[in-house]
Amino acid sequence: MHGYQDQFGFGGGAGRDFRLGRHGGGMWEAMEHLRSQFERKAPGGRMGRGDVRQAVLALLREQPMHGYQLITEIEQRSGGAWRPSPGSVYPTLQLLADEGLIVAEEAGGRKTYALTDAGRVVADAAAEQAAPFATDDEPAGPGFSALPKAGFELAQAAAQVGRTGTPEQVQEAVDILDDARRRLYSILARD
Repeated sequence: MHGYQDQFGFGGGAGRDFRLGRHGGGMWEAMEHLRSQFERKAPGGRMGRGDVRQAVLALLREQPMHGYQLITEIEQRSGGAWRPSPGSVYPTLQLLADEGLIVAEEAGGRKTYALTDAGRVVADAAAEQAAPFATDDEPAGPGFSALPKAGFELAQAAAQVGRTGTPEQVQEAVDILDDARRRLYSILARD
């Protein structure tokens, strides 16, 4: 068990890591590994501009929205797997406006974007394809999109205990994580 603790930075390692405080970098590496296991990336890494365009058109087809709403809606519908940056959404909105596919209206200090008639035609044609934020490749049902987020948040909490906890708190965290691992495997063992 001691090796497990040292591997993940829980042990009282002598090394100081500038990212982790008084414990070694093993916890950071374990968190990065966990995050990479849960991350869903598009082939080739980042989502392309065409994907942002398609997602914006799909959402505006449902109702007018402002830029921040579009960003958060894409993140929610992708189960947290994709959160486009403002640096990709706002230029896309400007391009769609330049093409005459959307129009912006100022209301309450925010620009709300809506499809024009021409934009509706393009959005309707694109609606026959799955939206880029759709998660059809994952099993349906509650918990599947929440699992990666919960796993990463657990790893963050464990890292915090590893950085700032007393040796007793660290050992208690190790015991809790060991129990959680066993309980997770028991879910799969059931019929």
